[in-house]
Amino acid sequence: MSLTDRLTQGVQSALVAAGLPPAPDCAWEVPRQAEHGDYATNVAMTHAKTARRAPRQIADAIVKHFPPLDAVARLEIAGPGFLNVFLSPAWVAASLREVLAAGAEYGRGADLAGQRVRLEFVSANPTGPLVIVNARAAAIGDAMARMLRARGARVTTEYYINDAGNQFEALARSFEARIRQAVGEAVPFPDNGYPGEYLIDLAGEYVREHGLDGAAALQAHLDQWTKEGGASATERLGRWAVARMVEGQRRVLADYGVTFDVWSSEQHDVRDRGLADKILDELNTRGLTYEQDGALWFRATEAGEDVSDDKDRVLRRSAGGPTYFAVDIAYHHYVKFAGADRLINLLGPDHHGYVARIRAAMQALGHPPEAFEVLIVQLVTLLRDGQPVRMSKRRGEFVLMEELLEEVGRDAARFTFLTRRHDSPLEFDLAVATRQSSDNPVYYVQYAHARIRSIARQMAEQGIDVPAWDAIDLGALTEPEEQALIKRLLDYPEVVRGAARAREPHRIAFWLQELAGAFHPYYKAHRVIQDDRRLMLARFALCTAVGRVIANGLELLGVSAPETM
Repeated sequence: MSLTDRLTQGVQSALVAAGLPPAPDCAWEVPRQAEHGDYATNVAMTHAKTARRAPRQIADAIVKHFPPLDAVARLEIAGPGFLNVFLSPAWVAASLREVLAAGAEYGRGADLAGQRVRLEFVSANPTGPLVIVNARAAAIGDAMARMLRARGARVTTEYYINDAGNQFEALARSFEARIRQAVGEAVPFPDNGYPGEYLIDLAGEYVREHGLDGAAALQAHLDQWTKEGGASATERLGRWAVARMVEGQRRVLADYGVTFDVWSSEQHDVRDRGLADKILDELNTRGLTYEQDGALWFRATEAGEDVSDDKDRVLRRSAGGPTYFAVDIAYHHYVKFAGADRLINLLGPDHHGYVARIRAAMQALGHPPEAFEVLIVQLVTLLRDGQPVRMSKRRGEFVLMEELLEEVGRDAARFTFLTRRHDSPLEFDLAVATRQSSDNPVYYVQYAHARIRSIARQMAEQGIDVPAWDAIDLGALTEPEEQALIKRLLDYPEVVRGAARAREPHRIAFWLQELAGAFHPYYKAHRVIQDDRRLMLARFALCTAVGRVIANGLELLGVSAPETM
């Protein structure tokens, strides 16, 4: 049980002892000013209407009847009814044992146990290499999965491949044109094609791999496919291109430390299974469709007061065939919800208008509103020393994810992306991300961990015997900076719990920077290895706990905790 849970129990017990109804909610915060205590709650004010008492009267009752807790030195009432809690310094020092005993498990919990979550992120179209905004989505999605699992949820991560429809057809035509050009044919490039130079490289790879030494050899190659029947030559070329694109995306993501539990295919997992036609039948049976101008429409404007779309949407075109919207409804309803109670999709900023319609469809099909979440990941502006920069070696129109990794490395990229909320635009400064100074947030945090590991090595080299943690007298940790560091460590489980529930991994990144900001000056001002063995061991225990928690937090962000720097 966390400290705030224990404080909440104390408040509820005090209310009952005072003859007042228990409070439905008791929120705690860490005051910015030390004179306001270590924790504060406004429960007396939020509970005033229910309890039919003035906030100050409720606060007085809580203080009077609050049960004895070793952790609490005193309670004070401030302002109109704020309740401030001051922790016992002796208890604070002793609580460090809990952090040390938990080790790698510290910060984990079971409050989300039983939740089955399907988390989709990145899902870039297989029409080109991954770019910088995909790198941001990958960092956020992977960290989110790690956080949710740390709090007990069963998470399935998913990458959805849009390998059908208009974009696939445009890719297939573009790729065929590049192959024909590669063997010397003078063919025009499709008007709606993908002009990136990566397709020229891929076409050259295809020609070499299949030994196509000229236009005649290529035509014979394509004619053989025509004789075999089935998919057209253009579609087969498109499938080959998609496979290579996805292979490249997998490789770059693996270098980034991101793997997916499921790689889903629009073609194979939805269209080939006939799920699009199935969903049209189901929506029709539920009275959620109508026909107009030869097309089938979804009654999106009637889906519900909170989720209705601004206009009805086409499910089946007048020319025949389901729209991408219909395919997406089918995939969410029949596939994603088949194995999960809650869906979380991370989408790019160009999907704002798409959210309302898919949410309306999910609710119309009977899924609770809270079971479907969409988080919009905003764009990234790349800078170098504050000036906009383009890095791409393949046209200069976009920044490739693999180029970013080559420039700054995995840890700096991931941590930088996680320093802001997903829905806030991000400025990524390459110079800062590679700088070995406190300006670079990931370096600052990792350096704190490396410093602590250095202390452990020095003690081992000097033959200093360190007993079991429970045999160390932690009562020596009386300095204000030491008490403050321990209190920060005690906050960590709540930080993780709150970040997981809010889907905000940036909270952990920010908290780690604050912890490192408190540790570095402490390290400079207070010697750990010294003649006073009691104080030395206590400070070593504190440093070890700080290092352990930094490593735990970095692991949730998918960032390494180096032993040396």
